[in-house]
Amino acid sequence: MTDDTSGTLDEALERLHASGPERHGWLSNHAPMAVEALVRHGQGRTVHRWLDHYRHKLEEMPRPYAPITERNWRQALGDPRRLADWPAHFDRELADRPWQDVLTVWWPRLLPGIAGGATHPVIRVGHAVRTLLDDPGTTTAPRTAELAHALGYWAARHAPLPPLHQRPGPASGSAADALAAVEPIADQSGGIRERLARLTALPTWPPAAPQPGRTADPTPGPDPDGPNGSAAPEGPENPADQHEEARRRLTELVRAATHRYATHGHGEPIMLVHAATAPNAVLRALPALPRELWAPSLDAAWAASAAVTAVYAPREPLPADRLPPVAGVTPEEVFARAAAHGDEHAIKLTDTALDVARGTDPTALAAALHACAMIDPAL
Repeated sequence: MTDDTSGTLDEALERLHASGPERHGWLSNHAPMAVEALVRHGQGRTVHRWLDHYRHKLEEMPRPYAPITERNWRQALGDPRRLADWPAHFDRELADRPWQDVLTVWWPRLLPGIAGGATHPVIRVGHAVRTLLDDPGTTTAPRTAELAHALGYWAARHAPLPPLHQRPGPASGSAADALAAVEPIADQSGGIRERLARLTALPTWPPAAPQPGRTADPTPGPDPDGPNGSAAPEGPENPADQHEEARRRLTELVRAATHRYATHGHGEPIMLVHAATAPNAVLRALPALPRELWAPSLDAAWAASAAVTAVYAPREPLPADRLPPVAGVTPEEVFARAAAHGDEHAIKLTDTALDVARGTDPTALAAALHACAMIDPAL
């Protein structure tokens, strides 16, 4: 839980909300996500100094294009001309209804476009939801406004993956083996948009467990008013057990992606961060969502993590003896190193690694230290 009696996070968010979600027409504004992580992990005293260093990466909010309405929102999805219009729309939505209700309506609409903006929009939503869940009874205006900005960014950059063939998943059914089964695309050149367009297939995961006397329905197409459109993994017959299985599998995926960064992050140290932070953003949002949305959220998180893996991962892992030593290093010390390093990607990967580690996972801590070693320091 964020221990922020100083109001540092709210001050930082207010400072940032005059800025747009991107710069140079595409690169994401990471500051709201990074400052939330800094405050959460006891580095609030560094936030404003960090923002001073990051200031040159901020641009003003773009000019409005046209208001979003109930009649035109479908056509406006994925339209970057609406980068200012969408946050304004969500400001109005959040002024009229509780934030959980707004999230519940829009989450399934946005979920098919989870890869849009290189997954940064869903990651920003995950950070925003985490702060709102800390103490729902005392939600502050800057934190609600941050959710509006985050959802608006996701809507403006909404971009479904291309149609993909499903290859058989690993026999073990584990998330780690599923990520290992993701085949790198042949041409790993260009930016993420060009790379994602070259994707043709991903392994099926999580595994479906057929139920006695039942046949799985064909996978429906995406529905902008409903869940992501991919069939939920068939598990226990009890719906409550199915929901918990989805959460368990998502937690497993975040751990596997974080561990894989330790051994494969050298393929592209910055972009491969998102193979772990995107599914973790979804995991952070689950407590605020109806349980019926957990299974489609798992499916979307897998697609995002696997897609980033396919377009950036190297074919060979790093030898284990080249990983940073973690003996005797505490999670607090690991995050302090990330804060001193200052790069926003290193901070966010470390934030996710500490979610995974919980003090007892040396591979997750090694992944965080490896990010700090591979990514150029910002401070």
